[in-house]
Parts: sequence; structure tokens; C-alpha cells
Amino acid sequence: MLKLNFSGISLECGTDEAGRGCLAGPVTAAAVILPPNFKNSILNDSKQLTEKKRELLRPIIETDALTFAFTHVYEEEIDSINILNASIIAMQRSILKLTPTPEFIIVDGNRFKPLDSIPFETIIKGDGKFMSIAAASVLAKTYRDDYMNTIHEEFPMYNWKQNKGYPTREHREAIRKYGATKYHRKSFKLLPDEQTRLNLL
Repeated sequence: MLKLNFSGISLECGTDEAGRGCLAGPVTAAAVILPPNFKNSILNDSKQLTEKKRELLRPIIETDALTFAFTHVYEEEIDSINILNASIIAMQRSILKLTPTPEFIIVDGNRFKPLDSIPFETIIKGDGKFMSIAAASVLAKTYRDDYMNTIHEEFPMYNWKQNKGYPTREHREAIRKYGATKYHRKSFKLLPDEQTRLNLL
């Protein structure tokens, strides 16, 4: 059973990101402050939910939340500052969009950087423990999926509609065949197996 609050402070926001391990597309984060009476029996870590349930939950979260926001950080910025920093910045930018401003932040995972002197706590597997982080995970995942579905139309051969930019065998085969696009993260090893072979030669 997910808990509603960690700190005891009512203006507590949860934040999470999606797409950290992808080869293409942005890393997307969301931040959510839920009301003290919020209840939902379906809400969970977005990875534990079907696509249908995530799509069902998004409008409920957006209607019931006191405030929410999401942010994409795109490939160029990921390549220049690295994926960990990009993930943290995506979460911070989402939090800065919230009105009212949160008085406490709970973050999925174990890495974050101070933001405007707002106290925070990192929580490993927090998206399976606290409702606001789970809600943020659902928003981050669905908004990122929407973006990947859109750019799929431009480059259908990579099948981003299906793999969402993750390093599936099919995605890597397409990179091998067609090369990298403007949406690929150049700082990532897009074809690590080939790189290994090159190093051995």
C-alpha cells in the first residue's frame, strides 16, 4: 500500500524521471503535489502498470493534484552534462514550475541536488512507496511516451513507438543499418558490441 506523505508537511512534492537508460529521445521528469485526502487504489510505480492503466491514471492525477509539471531534457543537453545531471535538472525544472511552491521534496532514487533551500529526501524505489512519486512516475512516463510516438513518425525504422528509445535488439539493429539520428544520444554507446570488436582489432 502506497503512503501519501513522508515528511508530515502538506505541501510535499514527489518527483521522478523516465527514459534515463534510453539511447534516443529526452529524459523526462515530473513533479506532483497531491492533496491530503488523495486516494487511488490503482496508482503504483509506472513500471508496474500497463500502458492502459497509465493512460487512465494521467487525467485523474492531473485533475486531483494540487499542482503538477513535467519537463523534457533533450539529447544535446544530456550529451553535454551527462544523463545523471540531466535527470536531476529535469526534476528540478519540474519542481520550479509548481504553484504553490513545495515545502518538502521526495525524490525517487538516491541522487539529487539542493534546490532553493527546500528540504528533500531521496528514497530508493520511492515510486513503489509514496503516492506523489508514483504519480510523478506516471506523468513522466506517459509524456515521454507521447513524445517518442511523435518522433516515431519521422523515423519509423527505429520503431520508437514500440521500444520508446530503449536499447532493444531491434533498435540497435536499426542503428547499425541506418546510423544515428538527431534524436540519438551521442554520448551513449549506441552499439557497444561493435565498439568492443573494434577495440579488439
